[in-house]
Amino acid sequence: MALISQHKGDNYMLHHGDSAEVLQSYPDACVDFSIYSPPFAQPGGGALYHYSSSPRDLSNARTFPEFLDHYGVIVRELARLTKPGRLTAVHCADVPTGNTGCDHMFDLPGEIIRLHESLGFRYAARYCIWKEPLAVRNRTLAKNLAHKTIVEDSADCSNAGADYLLLFRRKGENAVPIAHPNGFDRYIGEREVPRELLPYKGWAGKQTGNRYSHWIWRQYASSFWDDIRLDRVLPYREARDAEDEKHVHPLQLDVIERAVALWTNPGDVVMTPFMGVGSEVYGAVSSGRKGIGCELKASYYRQAVKNLALAKSEAVEKQVGFDFGGDSPSETMDDAETSEDAAPAAPVEKPAKRTRKARVATTSAE
Repeated sequence: MALISQHKGDNYMLHHGDSAEVLQSYPDACVDFSIYSPPFAQPGGGALYHYSSSPRDLSNARTFPEFLDHYGVIVRELARLTKPGRLTAVHCADVPTGNTGCDHMFDLPGEIIRLHESLGFRYAARYCIWKEPLAVRNRTLAKNLAHKTIVEDSADCSNAGADYLLLFRRKGENAVPIAHPNGFDRYIGEREVPRELLPYKGWAGKQTGNRYSHWIWRQYASSFWDDIRLDRVLPYREARDAEDEKHVHPLQLDVIERAVALWTNPGDVVMTPFMGVGSEVYGAVSSGRKGIGCELKASYYRQAVKNLALAKSEAVEKQVGFDFGGDSPSETMDDAETSEDAAPAAPVEKPAKRTRKARVATTSAE
């Protein structure tokens, strides 16, 4: 069952199969960067979201130690495939242990850090990805996010926890620097670059004077990414089937493209062992890199093939984004008219309103 099928494009390879076995077919040190989102495992077994009934699906691990054993096979392979000194980025989050209104959180990121450090990586950084509380409340129906919780007993309230992007560096020296000789000339995020900085775009002089790139770097260098367009995701609705949870939402393209811009050179190879509908491969290919992806679930794989076929089309930007898949806010964070089994709010085709103010300081950090 290692490989069921595969699809090759000009700059990418998509595999339908078990990544724990497919990755073994690749030679040592052939990957420049990897980025992915593993199942959000729970301490008692299983995962926060259920994707299929396959015993090979990590979301079906019977215990957390079993999950770590199986996930460890993939991390070990990524360590073998990753070039010395290069990076891997893991999208994850703290996992709630229930929805009674006063549950505790499971430190999945900490477990992922310890696993990587035991298998040849060094923990390099953690980026927090802001999430809109009302959208989280509507998607998860979390009782500790309901407004009535603070009315009745705020000892039981909580927050809309951030997602994390954990960065790990493969042990060894990086043989080819990831250089940006003219800084950044493209900002990936929801803010508007201050107009007074536009004349500096493409600045080829001394980089201490490149105010355009310095402004972008200030956004990227923050440990708190509150400028990610949460709705900018690849088409995925057709990939859903009867086995899926109500929530199936790809990793945002802003996160992927920003990571690719930061931690790869043009032409580098980017890999994802949990491809889903192809977001990481798309982000790599659309940024002038090569992509390799592996996906176990047939409907996700088929959607990834479709999405990658759009990678060269100018029309893709019209299809990417404004697709909450049930994450869009309603008007209240209470659940007076909902029950534990109620379905999430119906999806809408428009972005959520953001209330955070942009950072507009333009002075150089150097």
